Amino acid sequence: MGAGRLYVAVAAGGFRRYATYRAATAAGVFTNTVFGLILVYTYLALWDVKPHLGGYDQAQAVTFVWLGQALYATLAIQGGGFETEFMERIRTGEVAIDLYRPADLQVWWLANDLGRAVFQLLGRGVIPFTFGALVFPTALPHDVGTWLAFLVAVALAMVVSFGIRYLVALTGFWLMDGTGALQALMITGIFCSGMTLPLNAFPGTLGEVVRVLPWAAQVQVPADVLMGQADPLPAFAFQAVWAVVLLAAGRLLQTAAARRVVVQGG
Repeated sequence: MGAGRLYVAVAAGGFRRYATYRAATAAGVFTNTVFGLILVYTYLALWDVKPHLGGYDQAQAVTFVWLGQALYATLAIQGGGFETEFMERIRTGEVAIDLYRPADLQVWWLANDLGRAVFQLLGRGVIPFTFGALVFPTALPHDVGTWLAFLVAVALAMVVSFGIRYLVALTGFWLMDGTGALQALMITGIFCSGMTLPLNAFPGTLGEVVRVLPWAAQVQVPADVLMGQADPLPAFAFQAVWAVVLLAAGRLLQTAAARRVVVQGG
């Protein structure tokens, strides 16, 4: 089997693995829908007081909410992807076996996580997003080109998300317990991605900073592409640069970690 076919099979396996958790998927759909409703009414009240906050009207703000709920599990904004399993394999020493396999460790986990992300988008993201679009006024495009550009932005967001979480997971080679790193991932993910509030609405220097961080490539950029607030090509370039930087950093950190594989805990 060629390398390309191997990683396609790994991605397909990641998709099938999460597809087996039907009850968890249904619970996730329900949870995202409920949280979407809570956020929508909160946003509507906020936008009544601050019209055009962040350059959005109310319909765009509502669209942002439902897009965030669709991408929450897809991009593992607060974790819940491959990183927990990977860190456990590092802790137990099983990663030593992974390093000897005839497959690239980083690409293997990337393929696995992309399979998971695609399933979460289809299985857990589409229904809340469709519900929100049917029940509330939204700012969705009517041309196919914008939707295709949005899907490209989502695909790039998946890679950026993986890059962030891969770096966090690799800290397990140096930390005896990765709980703190995973909690930091949760906090930065929910705040810096725009899940709490669109990054366009962050004031002053804080807004300027968070909009150039890699987390902005996860929710904010796809949202702006979908709603016509951003030119797709510069948006793709922003995401692609961060994807390359994060993957390269992960490669360097992985190389350093492989030199000092320590079986922790026996």
